[in-house]
Amino acid sequence: MSSDLPSAAASPEATEALIQRCLNGDQAAWELIVRQYWRKVFNVAYKFVGKHDQAEDLTQDIFLKIFKSLDTFDRRANFQTWLISISRNLCIDHYRSVRKERETIDREIDANELTPASHDPGPVAALEQQDRIAVLMRDIQELSYQEIADRLRLPEGTVKSRINRGRTELARQIRKLRGDDFSPSGGGPRGPESDRSRTGAC
Repeated sequence: MSSDLPSAAASPEATEALIQRCLNGDQAAWELIVRQYWRKVFNVAYKFVGKHDQAEDLTQDIFLKIFKSLDTFDRRANFQTWLISISRNLCIDHYRSVRKERETIDREIDANELTPASHDPGPVAALEQQDRIAVLMRDIQELSYQEIADRLRLPEGTVKSRINRGRTELARQIRKLRGDDFSPSGGGPRGPESDRSRTGAC
């Protein structure tokens, strides 16, 4: 490991020198800062999102914003304290943004798009909210799995799982509503048409 990498107990002078190198365009100096503080920032992000892949993406975004704000750092302050404070604030902003986006999606997606107005809840309304949102975004708004994953900030695999689960439950609800139209044996009610076809009549 490079001797330039600051230790946890690096002196303020050493840290300031490293920051100045970054401001002067020294890419290696910035990489040293990232290596030194990555785990600390990642831990902050993970506490907010609770998923490893999302925490990694958020950590990358945080370091990008820290790099852009590096020239605002007050050299009299503790760099690690400043960095963690910015990380927490950005995580809070991220959380609020995700919550606002999901609330917007909830307002935009209305189960009545699938069913006529009725006092009785339709089959779509019977789905779990998270499954209902995913199904409607896929089958009504016709978004791709990746687009849904981006909007919900979820892994694509989770999106597919919710859609499959929602579709299965939706099919069950529809079968339940149509149950009176079919005989227990699963065959449809026989009428004159079925009787004529059995005798060969046209």
